[in-house]
Amino acid sequence: MTEQDGWEREFDHAWANSAEHKEPSARARMLAARWRENPPDPAPFRADPAPVARRRSSWASTAVVIGCVAVVMILIGYVQMRSS
Repeated sequence: MTEQDGWEREFDHAWANSAEHKEPSARARMLAARWRENPPDPAPFRADPAPVARRRSSWASTAVVIGCVAVVMILIGYVQMRSS
């Protein structure tokens, strides 16, 4: 028997899928236990998304950034002029 035959025998998917009893995954068992104690609230299949807060325009953000850069440049120039 070659190594490949041993590998196929160990991981024979057809044999595993034909099993009469299939154990649920650990996550499925965890959720089932949690839901037995606290059942989830009913929710529609595709709920409407929550309203999205309106963002400022990109122009406003650009103006704020350019304004901050200008203030920093002016402060640096003022400090250099005072130290000279």
